[in-house]
Amino acid sequence: MPGADQRGDGRTRLAAFVVNGTRMRGHGDLPALLAAAARAHGWPAPLVLATTASDPGGGPTRAALAAGVTLVVAVGGDGTVRACAQELAGTDVPLAIVPTGSANLIARTMGVPRRLRAAVGVSFSGVDRRIDLVGVDDMIGAAMAGIGLDAAVVGATRDQLKRRAGWPAYAAASLGKLLTEPTEFTIRLDAGPPLVRRARSVFVGNCGILPGGFPILPAARPDDGILDVGVLAPDGPAGWVSVGYRAISGSRRDDERLVRYRARAVEVSAARPLPRQVDGEIIPVGDRLSVRVLPGALLVRAPRPAR
Repeated sequence: MPGADQRGDGRTRLAAFVVNGTRMRGHGDLPALLAAAARAHGWPAPLVLATTASDPGGGPTRAALAAGVTLVVAVGGDGTVRACAQELAGTDVPLAIVPTGSANLIARTMGVPRRLRAAVGVSFSGVDRRIDLVGVDDMIGAAMAGIGLDAAVVGATRDQLKRRAGWPAYAAASLGKLLTEPTEFTIRLDAGPPLVRRARSVFVGNCGILPGGFPILPAARPDDGILDVGVLAPDGPAGWVSVGYRAISGSRRDDERLVRYRARAVEVSAARPLPRQVDGEIIPVGDRLSVRVLPGALLVRAPRPAR
């Protein structure tokens, strides 16, 4: 029988909390809370590592792995989760999530509670699940990549408003973007023929929720080894109402305003350079987006199923 601070394989259990630096400033007692939670679950005091403006989590995660941790916990939003996931991809060290961001796409998909103490508890007591990751050019994402309107909305949403209002901040930022001029996209799914569509946005998801909390890809699953693709092309206010209704109701009905596909690799090219995003993080403007699924690449700690 291993001791209270050991795993079943005999290795000492040690957690590292990679905390978004802005969230750390808002929770002065956070290190003490985390240490108390670790003790309550029979773990030694964890490492607590803060991100910085120039390093959203990759460096702290590498430092944690070098220290021999057996669990990394991302305390922040989707950007913090993405940075940690990129370093943990392909390892047997699980990633737990304490969601304190505005969208929290993967945390919502995995059913992680929003309350701080409850989410910390799941970090120590949950179960581990393998999920897919999203390879985007030379980056790794955990939830969603897109080119066009979705990225423009992300870029237009002020950080301060996101921290105060959460996902409604994206809705507010979208109001000035909804009727922007559509663009011609050429989309190639796996080895299929090119599809040409005039649209406002093309997004590729490992989960079904766009930044802002819009459940637009109801068939998406984080562990099915396939990506879901949405092509968004509403033609005016009535078109947006139709798309919004389908998102809220979970409808899988497609038409020229919203069509969805599934593929393991997706190549998108646009007629002109457009905003692009990965997991709600703006990447350089470009006219291409190359996305591929990385099946089972990340071990994630999730809540235990209800009995």
